[in-house]
Amino acid sequence: MTCRPHISWLVLGFAASLTVALSAQRGAAPQGRGGPPGPPPTPKAAALADLTGYWVALVTEDWRHRMFTPAKGDYTSVPVNPAGRKLADAWDAAKDEAAGEQCRAFGAGGIMRMPTRLHITWQDDNTLKVETDAGTQTRLLRFGTAQGEGGGWQGVSTASWEYPRSSFPAPTGLGRGPVGPPPGGALKVVTTKMRPGYLRRNGVPYSANAVLTEYFERLDVPGGDSLLVVASELVDPENLTSPYWTSPHFKRQNDATGWNPTPCASR
Repeated sequence: MTCRPHISWLVLGFAASLTVALSAQRGAAPQGRGGPPGPPPTPKAAALADLTGYWVALVTEDWRHRMFTPAKGDYTSVPVNPAGRKLADAWDAAKDEAAGEQCRAFGAGGIMRMPTRLHITWQDDNTLKVETDAGTQTRLLRFGTAQGEGGGWQGVSTASWEYPRSSFPAPTGLGRGPVGPPPGGALKVVTTKMRPGYLRRNGVPYSANAVLTEYFERLDVPGGDSLLVVASELVDPENLTSPYWTSPHFKRQNDATGWNPTPCASR
């Protein structure tokens, strides 16, 4: 009977020693992980959505303005100011061709509204490349500081990942508080320094000072299809009375079926 207290104290002492040892191990920095943090992930590695692949335009709005060249002077639904209207009324397709400017409607301000296919790939860890078969154009969407002097049809595009504007404010669940933004995110692209071009193939203009802001958002819908929505805002006080908003849609394809690069045509 007298040995039981002695054994109990031994057990308690052993347990205390084991606890101290385990606590010390937990508090110690793992070998090889106590140094400075590594470099941040690249935009490619940190992508909030996979936008790569082949996409085909779904022309579900402004069909007659997008599938065909509208009549001269038809700028319906575009907030054209008097200066822009004067330029649109003076449009001459033959004159554009003679001047080698048949790509005016295929610049960054108008190309996404074309009945086109897209091929999106990563050119490198910091640059998304968007190729179009309509007009055989290439847009380079660079993350970080804007590069290039501009002046080309596609201008200079600066990209960044962020949650879609439509995600905020977050909806409130029944009795659960804020639900928060959905998984994934959008690619924001701001394009400047564009060569003057057309919003439509019939000469509705935008200037070299226009600023184009786009949000590329992938939506995976029931049934297995994936859509790409490109919500855009083009601001050009020289030719427009207010921003021009559009939202073309594209459907993802499994392969390059239908991909057919063609040169620019003014009509």
